[in-house]
Amino acid sequence: MSPTAIADTTQDENLYSNYYLSEFIPEPCTKEGIKAFGKLFLPPLYSLVFLFGLIGNSVVVLVLFKYKRLKSMTDVYLLNLAISDLLFVFSLPFWGYYAADQWVFGLGLCKIISWMYLVGFYSGIFFVMLMSIDRYLAIVHAVFSLRARTLTYGVITSMVTWSVAVLASLPGLVFSTCYTEHNHTYCKTRYSLNSTTWKVLSSLEINVLGLVLPLGIMLFCYSKIIRTLKHCKNEKKNKAMKMIFAVVVLFLVFWTPYNIVLFLESLVELEVLQGCTFERRLDYGIQATETLAFVHCCLNPVIYFFLGEKFRKYIIQLFKTCRGPFALCQYCGLLQVYSADTTSSSYTQSTVDHDLHDAL
Repeated sequence: MSPTAIADTTQDENLYSNYYLSEFIPEPCTKEGIKAFGKLFLPPLYSLVFLFGLIGNSVVVLVLFKYKRLKSMTDVYLLNLAISDLLFVFSLPFWGYYAADQWVFGLGLCKIISWMYLVGFYSGIFFVMLMSIDRYLAIVHAVFSLRARTLTYGVITSMVTWSVAVLASLPGLVFSTCYTEHNHTYCKTRYSLNSTTWKVLSSLEINVLGLVLPLGIMLFCYSKIIRTLKHCKNEKKNKAMKMIFAVVVLFLVFWTPYNIVLFLESLVELEVLQGCTFERRLDYGIQATETLAFVHCCLNPVIYFFLGEKFRKYIIQLFKTCRGPFALCQYCGLLQVYSADTTSSSYTQSTVDHDLHDAL
């Protein structure tokens, strides 16, 4: 065979090999546009959520200590919910810088911040669920609630809730790690063995503990509450029902899209859904819905202020005393008790009426 024939044969083989490889080996799915989108939009969004979440939940903590003095199970749950949201928002400055540049805080903080984020995530949702149960007992089982809704039981259930949240967050602490790739340092969850199985289990855990279980309990509790309130002739009934709908609707709006996207991501890991275009859109969806879910930690103080008569009164009184939300003054002693919240030895309302008033 002549050198020209050999060269032509070799060229044909190379062309065939390139065609064969291009047909059966997919090209890597580049996601540079997604990274650019995250650098541009995520840092300012995280900063706003951090600012409003920090101010709002700090005000809730001040009100609870200054005026409420943690005298009931409801107060304990409100305090723990505010602490959960604060724990969650404290992680956001780190994620904001990470989205803008790269992870520069080392392996230790990578594990701690990832774990803190998950503990705040799970505990916040769990305490929203516990508050739903608390309202259910107060209104539907008013007599039984006198024995069950005590400060002691509130502290015990809160400790159990924190324990469950910490245990559910342990994979984030164990598997979060730092690594450098293409001169860029990442802080992500990496599973050394059975990575697909772990990713799917993690997604299922978030969906079950973060949406399915709390949503099921909330729908059960609030459906029973609404049925009870329909037979209750009370001027505060409409306000109570508005708060109920606000809590449920906001929970659905801000958490459901994120859980749906995580479920779709688990289907991608299982190769049930494929395609580079779909994966890119899914990554955009994760960034958008995750940020939307973050906003929920700012909303609980807003709900209390606009729909909670007593909380609104306390917050206004707090700002009057402190001459503004940011002033540091000597009159904001945490041990002072607001006279309007002192306990009375007798009640003219029924038990349900009293619980409705306390919820508002």
